[in-house]
Amino acid sequence: MIDQAFAGRLLSGERILWQGRPSQGILFISRDMFVIPFSLLWCGFAIFWTIGATNTTGGGPFPLFGLLFVCIGLYFVFGRFLVDAWARSSMYYAVTDRRILIIRSRPTNSFTALNIAQLSEVDINERADGRGTILFGRPAYGDSRNTTSMSPAFDHTPQFLAIEDARRVFDLIQKKMAP
Repeated sequence: MIDQAFAGRLLSGERILWQGRPSQGILFISRDMFVIPFSLLWCGFAIFWTIGATNTTGGGPFPLFGLLFVCIGLYFVFGRFLVDAWARSSMYYAVTDRRILIIRSRPTNSFTALNIAQLSEVDINERADGRGTILFGRPAYGDSRNTTSMSPAFDHTPQFLAIEDARRVFDLIQKKMAP
């Protein structure tokens, strides 16, 4: 299946040296240490406020307004993990002898190709089990489109997210970057 994802994407004479996929299923990242407690507080307060508004006003627009915040809270607590897993299930990665390739088909089709010879910065974040994330450039934390605190799969920084044997892949890329 991975080989088929890159069919027609390779340049003439280009060879795939490594290919893989991000970790599948629910993925926790270090930022979740802060986001999970915040999301639980948000959701709990929204539920408490909505119940209070319903009991006080007996209806009207206030409970509906509160329901919107309950939905946002439920997304923070549960939904973001499911959406992130859904997006990662359609992602494919490859390192060729010339480029870094990233394919995603959900929620929109996108293809990213980075010329290895022009990479200025490559970073790795490893876990004890060998999984890790390889970043090609700095995360754009000031970028208003950046949603990494909510769903790592939607980070706009090109990366191989939560791949197996990340150190080996990182070393392969480093060797290809060397003149």
